[in-house]
Amino acid sequence: MAAGKRRRPWGRDLLAGLVDAVVALPDGLATAALVGVNPISGLYANASGPMVGGAMTSSQLMIVATTSASAVTAAEVLAGFAPGEKPGALMTLVVLTGGFLLLFGLLRAGRLVRFVSHAVMTGFMLGVAVTLVLSQLPDLVGYRLQEPGWRASHTAIVGLSALTILLILKRTRLSLWAPILALVLPTALSMMLGWKDVLTVGQQSEIPRGFPMPRSLTLDYLTFELIASSFAIAVVVAIQAAGVSQSMASRQGRPSNVSRDMIAQGVANFASGVMSGIVVGGSVGQTALNVSVGAVTRWASISAGLWLLVFLFLAPSLVGLAPTSALAALMVGAGFGAMNWREARSIWGVGGGARVAIVVTFAACLFLSIPAAVGLGVAVTMIFFVMSSATDVSIRMLVRRPDGQVEEQKPPSRLASHEVLVLDVWGSLFFAGARTLEEALPDPADAQAPAVILRMRGHNAVDATLIKILDDYAQRLSAQDGALYLSGVSDQLAGQLKRSGKLVPSSNVHIVRFNSIIGVATKEAITQANQWVADSSHQSPE
Repeated sequence: MAAGKRRRPWGRDLLAGLVDAVVALPDGLATAALVGVNPISGLYANASGPMVGGAMTSSQLMIVATTSASAVTAAEVLAGFAPGEKPGALMTLVVLTGGFLLLFGLLRAGRLVRFVSHAVMTGFMLGVAVTLVLSQLPDLVGYRLQEPGWRASHTAIVGLSALTILLILKRTRLSLWAPILALVLPTALSMMLGWKDVLTVGQQSEIPRGFPMPRSLTLDYLTFELIASSFAIAVVVAIQAAGVSQSMASRQGRPSNVSRDMIAQGVANFASGVMSGIVVGGSVGQTALNVSVGAVTRWASISAGLWLLVFLFLAPSLVGLAPTSALAALMVGAGFGAMNWREARSIWGVGGGARVAIVVTFAACLFLSIPAAVGLGVAVTMIFFVMSSATDVSIRMLVRRPDGQVEEQKPPSRLASHEVLVLDVWGSLFFAGARTLEEALPDPADAQAPAVILRMRGHNAVDATLIKILDDYAQRLSAQDGALYLSGVSDQLAGQLKRSGKLVPSSNVHIVRFNSIIGVATKEAITQANQWVADSSHQSPE
């Protein structure tokens, strides 16, 4: 059995790669048409992305292919270039995107993905999906082709029939072949009825024969907007791929390496760019398809790219027969499929910052550029992260009940004389959180010889703000002949306190070090504090 598991299942991977390549044909054509470049560029991308990216990703079953989110962004920036300039601008855009992804991976930025909230990404994907559908509606019905005395009814019939076939078959056992049938059947109908007025890919763009040849990079089209868009696309691709990669972790039996996947996608975009392809990234749909058809290793992805090259070499002329309205139907269907309104309603029900984040990001996608929407979404995430960190800090007083159990209670606003108060702190104590703690600490002004024990277990590192606040509080306690005990102090935190020169252990400041057994450090601090209060009471003139 063990030997069987070690054997590479070449047959299953080759078959899975064949199915992946067949489905990638219409997807690549439609995505490139959305970008506004020769649809063949989408096939070049879907050939080079799976081969290069699939050979390097940490998630063996993830397919690196074209994505609608990156295509919408690319379409925005390339709209500002003349038709003759678009191939060069596209190559610069794709290579720059690869460069940013490679940089993210080398800097191990995978850990930063967690700072982009689920609400922001859901709002972004909804905005991209709605933008995608709206942008393709004119091509779907032939609106842009209308001229005086000319009717676009044939174009609309082809586009709407393709969309109908796609949506219906997606709910049947033929869902796997829905994109192909939605493209082939309306194309055959148009050819059989001799509808010459239906615009095809071949009429719109020249379809090269044979394999794509590498091109040299030129910086003639480099603009600030193109650089910003490349960065935005890289961020979106990295975040989407992180979700895909993490979802595959359980299937491959080991955790994914998001930073390594970023490097793989960066190299894949370099390859796609020099081969005249569009942007590629970890594809949710293609990866799900790869898993569903029985792929086992990364060779399924690599073989998918090879199969697509075979198709391009044997029958490039067939690509030119595809109606552009049918490709628009495929993108509209992809847009509908990406609209996860159920998840949006769930986030809306959460309320608070999540509700604001999803609305702001969604609106930004509709009314601003995609790079601006990404930047705004990340900014909203960070703002709410800081705000929640500041407001999520709480202090609870720990009191031992007669039955021996410890109960959490709301702490008093003012300290009592000759009493020991044990405080447990929850939440982030950095920056604004430290200020929130300062406001919540009981006032020692009217007390005589109080002792406060602050449990620091779990706070292994703090910033200068908290150290300053605790030092000031210790001085206020000292002014009332009181004492501050910090219990559960880790080696790292003790080192910070020592280097800061504040909260130096003295008669009024006491440090009780961390103990791996929960409660031991606090019990030791309580014993010391009770003894200190008893000694202070004997020394009191009262």
